[in-house]
Amino acid sequence: MPTVEEVLAHGWQLHQSGNIEAAVDLYRRVLAHAPRNANALVYLGIAQFDQRDFDASASLYRKALSIQSRFPIAWNNLGNSLRMLGRVDEAEAAFATALEQQPGYLSALLNRGTLWIWNGDIKQGLKWYSEGLKIDPNHAELHRNLGVIHLLLGNYELGWNEYRWRWQMPGTYRPRVSAPIWQGESVDGKSILLYPEQGRGDAIQFIRVASVLKRAGATVYVQVDSEMMPLFSLMTGIDMLLPTGSVVPPIDYHASFIDVVDHWYGRTGELPYAGDLFSDQEGYLNANPNLVTHWRGWLHRQIPSGQIPSGRRVGINWQGNPEHHADVYRSIRLESLAPLGAIEDVSLVSLQFGVGTEQIDSCSLADSIITLPNGIDTDAFTDTAAILKSLDVVVTSDTAIAHLAGALGINVLVMLGKVPDWRWLTEGDQTAWYPTMRLVRQTELGNWAEVVRQVQRRLREEPFAEQSRH
Repeated sequence: MPTVEEVLAHGWQLHQSGNIEAAVDLYRRVLAHAPRNANALVYLGIAQFDQRDFDASASLYRKALSIQSRFPIAWNNLGNSLRMLGRVDEAEAAFATALEQQPGYLSALLNRGTLWIWNGDIKQGLKWYSEGLKIDPNHAELHRNLGVIHLLLGNYELGWNEYRWRWQMPGTYRPRVSAPIWQGESVDGKSILLYPEQGRGDAIQFIRVASVLKRAGATVYVQVDSEMMPLFSLMTGIDMLLPTGSVVPPIDYHASFIDVVDHWYGRTGELPYAGDLFSDQEGYLNANPNLVTHWRGWLHRQIPSGQIPSGRRVGINWQGNPEHHADVYRSIRLESLAPLGAIEDVSLVSLQFGVGTEQIDSCSLADSIITLPNGIDTDAFTDTAAILKSLDVVVTSDTAIAHLAGALGINVLVMLGKVPDWRWLTEGDQTAWYPTMRLVRQTELGNWAEVVRQVQRRLREEPFAEQSRH
């Protein structure tokens, strides 16, 4: 008969392997027999956190602490759950308690720093990261986080230097090839394999580096998820598109898209044609013209009877990937966009797919939103690109849709949280990455109402127009 500790250890192995449901089942079995087992409560709390149920995880940690108050791991984990719930002061108190009980607790220092960074107090966040580095000067995640902060602040040389520590973290993608990593050498007459290292928004933003290296004389192979290949097949500067994990032809070098950006942004002057990193007004991606014709016609047929046919079509997207570590700070409730429905001669078109669409039926805007048919290729983005080309303007939170609209040269208003992703910097309403994009920034943490009012004003006052429709 296994002991409770052995059952929990087996559950944790299942948990770590990705089989969270089986782990939860074991944790609950333990608690059925030993409801006051603080360790089991913490294990279950971690599982609930990983399943994005932050309220449940916080409740479990509190219950464990009511049984065993001196439990720094539980205090640290409670702080993390409260951080995700936006309960800043309570999270700070939890991290402080964890560090009182276990001075030098590195995870608590890292999480405490992240709490303040995401809540706009960058100076305070840097303080706790610095304390962490005193304990472990070679902690890759701390260095990576410092890199992100300095990139956000526009300190590019320091930021890129710190951000390179990401390659020492587990799970960072490199293909299995024998060629060396490109270090900024001349690529004239050479071949290079490029690939994304992060999400699809990053792939869309940074695939532009392929044409930069092509102009510098390289033969350029690009490896991406197979679902993304149809969208990128319309882009110039790529000699061969390959699905991720496929056999690669003989090459001289390989690099991630962001590696190439680093060699220009972080090591200025080493990369020919670097100015081409920034797109012109037309964008650098294209949509299939046949699909554009199809979706333009479909949208025209959705205009309610009596509405002016020439009224503007505004695409809206509010929810990002809930698995993203900063989703709680960047996604918006659809109901918050209700003021946009009051603008005359505007048709709202939902660009939301999957998570977030469940908000449509219950919001006050439900009757004002044109929803797309089921089965739109949310992974391939080819239909989505054609739909974007049929709109006058897109209003979105910081999601892959924002990057796709910018890469296509579509007018797009991006609603940013108080502390945005590094690529948007900390001020200004324009970005060199996408000339047709305008940034609308949150000035008070969690206050989207003022952001939406600014968007509403822009839509009323600025003559956004979808040029290719006329």
